[in-house]
Amino acid sequence: MPAAFSRRILAWTLAASVAMGLAACAPERAVEPSTTPSASAPASLPAPVEKVKSFFDKNRYSIDDPLSIWAVNDKIRPFDPLDYIPPDLVTPDVHYISSPLMRKEAAAAIKQLFAASAAEGAGELQIQNAYRSFAVQTSIHNRLVAQLGKEKAQAQSARPGYSEHQAGLSADVVGRPAVCAIQQCFGKTPQGVWLAKNAWRFGFVIRYPEGKQAVTGYIYEPWHIRYVGVYLSTELHNTGIQTLEEFFDLPPAPDYVD
Repeated sequence: MPAAFSRRILAWTLAASVAMGLAACAPERAVEPSTTPSASAPASLPAPVEKVKSFFDKNRYSIDDPLSIWAVNDKIRPFDPLDYIPPDLVTPDVHYISSPLMRKEAAAAIKQLFAASAAEGAGELQIQNAYRSFAVQTSIHNRLVAQLGKEKAQAQSARPGYSEHQAGLSADVVGRPAVCAIQQCFGKTPQGVWLAKNAWRFGFVIRYPEGKQAVTGYIYEPWHIRYVGVYLSTELHNTGIQTLEEFFDLPPAPDYVD
């Protein structure tokens, strides 16, 4: 084999070896991520939160025991005994015109109510009268029957033994000075408007609301407040139920049964 040809073969062999070596040393090309979106599991939605209604215990206090702050007395639910006298009557530390006695718990609450009325700009309040004994109610009722006749008198004055005033938990309140005292126009005075909106905050309710005579048996009395405690007054406020009869599923008491 000629020497020149042998040298060419050697040169080709060396060149091929170098090329193969360079290819082996070249870095591998990175695999680019696919741009095609892959299916993924849908994001889980939060479970709906069930709104739990707070439980109100209608059996916390008796509605029959005259000592209970929830006792319901109307024209078909008299006191038992008829001449019941509350055991813890006190004179509230508030302004009053006459007969201010109330049960101790109610007396403390009405003091707070009167202070709030003045502090919140509605004006001052005072008690026209609160507790009435069986004997006093007998006198008042008989006088009104003589003046107005039995039907009209009994629409605004209870028979003795049936009056809420006898429980020591109610009060007739008026402004100070007394404007529209013991009149329905009291409901439109600054004190009357404030009382209707805020009495519940202190455990009181307007016992004889407008338009409920067929239930309570009495005409609208925006001045007559009844202490039931904040637990019940708040529930009445929140539910919009206006009378104790309706709240406790009692029959309407538009008139006496006899």
